This record gives sequence, C-alpha cells and structure tokens, in this order.
Amino acid sequence: MADNTFDAIVIGSGISGGWAAKELCEKGLKTIMLERGKNIEHIKDYKEANKEAWDYPHRGERTQKMIKDYPALKRDYPLNERNLDWWASDIESPYTETKRFDWFRGYHVGGRSLLWGRQSYRWSDLYFEENAKQGIAIDWPVRYKDIEQWYSYVEKIAGVSGSKEGLAELPDSEFLPPMEMNCVEKDVAARVKEHFKGSRKMIIGRNAHATIPLNGRQCQYRDKCWFGCPFGGYFSTQSVTLPAAMKTGNLTLRPWAIVTKILYDKDKKRATGVEVLDAETNKTYTYNAKIIFLNASALNSAWILMNSATDVWPDGLGSSSGELGHNVMDHHLGVYASGEFEGYLDKYVYGRRANGVYIPRYRNFFGDKRDYLRGFGYQGGASRERGPQVAEYAIGVDLKEAMTEPGPWYFGMGGFGETLPYHDNKITLDKNKKDKWGLNVLNFDCELKENELKMRKDMQQDAREMLEASGLKNIQSGDNEPYLGRGIHEMGTARMGKDPKTSVLNKWNQVWDAPNVFVTDGAFMASAACQNPSLTYMAFTARAADHAVSELKKQNL
Repeated sequence: MADNTFDAIVIGSGISGGWAAKELCEKGLKTIMLERGKNIEHIKDYKEANKEAWDYPHRGERTQKMIKDYPALKRDYPLNERNLDWWASDIESPYTETKRFDWFRGYHVGGRSLLWGRQSYRWSDLYFEENAKQGIAIDWPVRYKDIEQWYSYVEKIAGVSGSKEGLAELPDSEFLPPMEMNCVEKDVAARVKEHFKGSRKMIIGRNAHATIPLNGRQCQYRDKCWFGCPFGGYFSTQSVTLPAAMKTGNLTLRPWAIVTKILYDKDKKRATGVEVLDAETNKTYTYNAKIIFLNASALNSAWILMNSATDVWPDGLGSSSGELGHNVMDHHLGVYASGEFEGYLDKYVYGRRANGVYIPRYRNFFGDKRDYLRGFGYQGGASRERGPQVAEYAIGVDLKEAMTEPGPWYFGMGGFGETLPYHDNKITLDKNKKDKWGLNVLNFDCELKENELKMRKDMQQDAREMLEASGLKNIQSGDNEPYLGRGIHEMGTARMGKDPKTSVLNKWNQVWDAPNVFVTDGAFMASAACQNPSLTYMAFTARAADHAVSELKKQNL
C-alpha cells in the first residue's frame, strides 16, 4: 500500500473520531486518523494531572494577558492557567460573529474527549419523534430501536456508571455501579420526589467513569479529569479507543494535519481522499482512501464540507439540499439556583466525586403542556463550604484552625435547555478573515429565539421552586447571558434525514452526494434533546462504521 493510500481516512481524533478509528481498524481496514493539532500521549503528556493550584504562579487562574489573547475563551470557565494549551488559540484560529457564539475548541489528539463533562445519557423515542409530531424541521430517519444495540455496545466499552431507574424519558444504560449521592443530595432528592409526587426525579449523574476495574482503568475520585487521567478513570480517545485501534496494527496517526478539503470525483460521485495542510511546515499533502469518516466536530466538519467539491457545488460538498451549515444547535445554559441547606453538620463528603446529580426533563412530557416546545434538565449537586467564615479569622493561627472546620452545606443546580433546529441559525465561510494558515474562518449567525427565552423563565422558576420545596434557605437564582456555544454541544450543521432535498446525510450518516463520506460527530443531529449528546455520537459512529465496512465488502462504495 502506498504511503498516502489507505482503506479509510478518519478526520478528527475526538470522541467520535476515536470511535471511528477503533471500529474501522478492528474490522481490518488500514486507517489513517488525521488531527489538526499536536499529539498528546496517554499518561506521558498529562503534565498537569498531579499538580495543585498552588503549583502555579497565579494559582491556576487567568491573567490579564490571557484575557487579552483569548477574547472568546475568556467568556467562560475554559480560560485558566492550568491547561490553556489544550484549548484552541483565539489568535491562531479566530472566527467572526454576526451574532455572538462562544466557541470553545480543543485542537490536539483526543480533542474534547480529554476535556468533556463525561455525562452520558441515552435518547428515547420521546426525543426522536418530537420533530415529526410537532412539525419542526425534519423527522429523524431513525428511532430508538435502530440505535439501542449500539448504545449497549459502546457503553460496555466506554464504561458508563449510573443507576437503573426505568424512566421512559431516559432509557437505562449498560451501567457500571453508580457513584453515590451525598447525604444532602439524598435528602433533597427525597423531598423533590415527595413534593412533586414523582413527576420530577433527581438521580445520580450517568457518567463515563470506570467505577470498578475495567480493562485496566478505574476512577480514583480525584476530580482532576480535564487535566488528563493517568488512571484512565474516564473515557477518552487516549484511554480507550486509540489503544484499541493501535493494537490492531492498522492505524496510522498523523497529528498537525489540517484537512482543508475532501477530494471528490464528480464522474464516480465518490470522494477519493483529502487534501491536508501540515500545520507546522505549511506543506500540502494528499491522502487517498475508499471511505472517509468526517469527525472534526460539528462546526469544523461543516467547514471542511463547505471547502470541498466547490467546482460542482459552489457552497460545498453536501450543500445541494441548502441545509449545510444551517440548523446550528447547542444547549443553552446560564440559568441557575442555589441555596443553603441546614443540618448534616456532622457529615462530610467522601473523596472528590467527579459527578453530580441529574434531573431529567419533565416539561412537555406526560401531559404537561407549556407555552413553548421541548424542555430542559438540570445538573448540580451539594457540597460543604470550607472555612473561614469570619472576617477576623483571615490571618494567623485562627485562620489555620478555621480552615479545618467545614462551613454549611449548599445545593446548586443549573439548567440545560434544548434549542430548536432553526434554519436561519447558521455558519458560513467568512471570505474576509483568515486564520494563521491563511484559511477562511467561520462566521456565526446564531441566537436563542422566543421559544428558548420562554423556556428559560421556567428553568429559573422551577429551580427555585424545587429548592424552596426542599427547605433550603437564602436561595439565589439568575439567568446569565443567554448565548449559544457555552454548552460546548454544537450540533446540526449537516443533519441526517430521509430526503436528500432536505438533509445532508442519510440514515447511515452518509453524505447523499458522496456515499463513501460518513459524518458522525454532532453535525448529523436533526434535533438536540436536552441531555449531553456524546454517548449518542458514539453509538451512531459505531453503527455507521459497521454499515460502511458492510457496504465496502459489497462493493457499493
């Protein structure tokens, strides 16, 4: 096989790209995985994993120079001193905004699989069917029965901890033992259940952590996940899918490889390979393959498609439906409530649990009807504040003694709301702005609309209501800046559907106009639900890879 020719190309090495590489390699395909950023080796390159805040000049916080250099990243928590180089540079990789969008990216091997919140939830048909029932956008071309076995497949490998609840709105997974709620969370959960007569449920979060030994991995309750886990406690490309792919001997990993376009044969109506710009040398290379999996993240995957086959379609490969780059979705955040919980002063938490509680969606389900569509869930938890609580104890021996005494318990929760797939929420190529490598950047024209703004009122009021019903004191609530992007759950730019006239992909994640190109990151989503989407990307990726190899063997690709 020539140095630049493979059976398969995987573009991107994050959650879905890692799964694509693993599945294709294990099915015997010689595969190259292209990553635009640097390599990060498991364990060896987790340089921050065993450091504490006091090991840093500014205690791990942000500096004025960082604030200046990262005008987008500074808008939320990712800007910090500890793992700054795991977030894409706003200077090297800028974007423009017709309307504000907070885009937080990780350009390195593993992508945001090293940085994600690890919350892992299945979809039920209550979500897959809503578009069709409500006449919103287009119908999903699949249902839960099509994905159920693939959820089970990826869960057994990734490892998802959680409790079996038998909820129609949130199907149970193949669970590892759940992490435990602390005493205050258990109390609040019981009070919420009683007050709302079971219509609202608080459960332990379902997260991709090995709570028992799993193929040499196990969570250590350190809660240092986003610095990389030397114990492989949580699922990442580095801890799970990359080692599996490498073990086959079929994988070639190529970092510093910016894919600028997919090469397309208009006579055969097939992709033939990709063009790559070396991020270090600025030299251009081509790689050829029979199938291509595009997993650069929802926004960058759309960018690559927009730059491909422009001699056939001016707006890019997959644009014939007029939907490429449209229907941008994210979960809208920033609505919260918190308060003080009296009692349990003789209790404390165990370890540093890398998880919290979850309240699944209950609005517009089971007979509830609001003046908006869809709904929201909450994530949060209880913790006990540590001293000192008295101003006079701010120095000296008294300070040290006060530091050993924990303060009162607090409980807080934040909403994750669903955004509808609006056609006019879109990204386009900005031909007037270039990045470090002379490539056109993305322009964002996306916003929350009336439906989401109505929803946010309920998100805040319901949160207060639950805390009040649970007896909390000094409750505070608010609605921070309602901008898209902060959920870091970008979706929808190349949606799947039943008709090539209204969608970019078919039900197997294949580009209608190039069936040997599969898109299995968040770009394929036809709606957003309100729960974290990464588990769904994993399941669809494994399913698409199985289909791709089957079709390849039949010589249909």
